[in-house]
Amino acid sequence: MITSTFKEPFSGWIEGGLRTIDGPLVCYGKGKLECLLANPNTILDLIPADMVINLTMMAMLVNGNGYDYDKSSQIIYHVCSSMRNPLRILNLHEFSSLYFSNSPFIDKDGKPIKVSNVTILDSTARFHRYMTIRYLLPLKGLKLINLVFCQCFNNVCLDLDRKIKVVMQLVELYRPYMFFNGVFDDTNSKKLHQKMMDNEMEGPEIDAFNFDPEGIDWEDYIINTHIPSLLRHVLKR
Repeated sequence: MITSTFKEPFSGWIEGGLRTIDGPLVCYGKGKLECLLANPNTILDLIPADMVINLTMMAMLVNGNGYDYDKSSQIIYHVCSSMRNPLRILNLHEFSSLYFSNSPFIDKDGKPIKVSNVTILDSTARFHRYMTIRYLLPLKGLKLINLVFCQCFNNVCLDLDRKIKVVMQLVELYRPYMFFNGVFDDTNSKKLHQKMMDNEMEGPEIDAFNFDPEGIDWEDYIINTHIPSLLRHVLKR
């Protein structure tokens, strides 16, 4: 999942709408994310956008005529963090909780929105049980009351029913990622980085084309770079 930039053109550069982790982050900050169907130890393979671009440029250079390179085999580069610097769902939850506890959203009444720990449900059965007890059974009760009172609460019932269906659709959309067990091997990318070093590309030059995920401090990046930039550039907060 490609996230806001690590350094170039400046830390936290981001454009467009809410993507990948950004939607859940904003929902959590607004107090609208109470539970999550996920394995808390699932690795979220995040990589800043500038590292993707840097590796692409260096791969073009090294596989062209710029450096002596073995062209006898096709090389696939994974620019990723899951193998050498993994970030888990539980870590992201902790970092976002720290951020929004110190810099909360403000509600329409001008009061800070307090965030709490998300209930992480590690199986589909647990999630359906949670939704049934918390939302579906109360909605059934409201529908019975609606019948007794001649459809007086019809609009409310329809709205709640629609919201629950949207939640269930989103859960199905995100579920494969929330339980993904794969790790991407970036050995070729590491070798490419070493090739840059061996060819005396160093100092400001190698720093300008950095794509080494081991240099990312995820707590610092999420709290001080990604979330503030998301709110400033995407939500215009």
